[in-house]
Amino acid sequence: QVQLVESGGGLVQAGGSLRLSCAASVRTFSAYMMGWFRQAPEKEREFVASITWNIGYTYYADSVKGRFTISRDNAKNAVYLQMNSLKPEDTATYYCAASRSQYFRRMAQSEVSYWGQGAQVTVSS
Repeated sequence: QVQLVESGGGLVQAGGSLRLSCAASVRTFSAYMMGWFRQAPEKEREFVASITWNIGYTYYADSVKGRFTISRDNAKNAVYLQMNSLKPEDTATYYCAASRSQYFRRMAQSEVSYWGQGAQVTVSS
């Protein structure tokens, strides 16, 4: 069983930055594609960013491209989401996700094997 624990959420003003972290309790962390999804109130969960298991190719939703950066540290079993130039529309609960997908493309929700409990990010205008 894999456990994913997010941290780093909070309240920030528009234009500010936050860094989300996700710690994974799994021996073979480097074999997993890792990603971030988010869900705003009364909206469906949506893809934000993902990073492949080996070379570390990154993929982003158009809405966050150029503002958010996903990275991973396989030695620490961790994945990060650096969020800059935050906007009120970025307000959501952010979920860390792990997938066994070996494809070189963005993570699909249907491929997620494990989810974190979520971290709230609130951006005030």
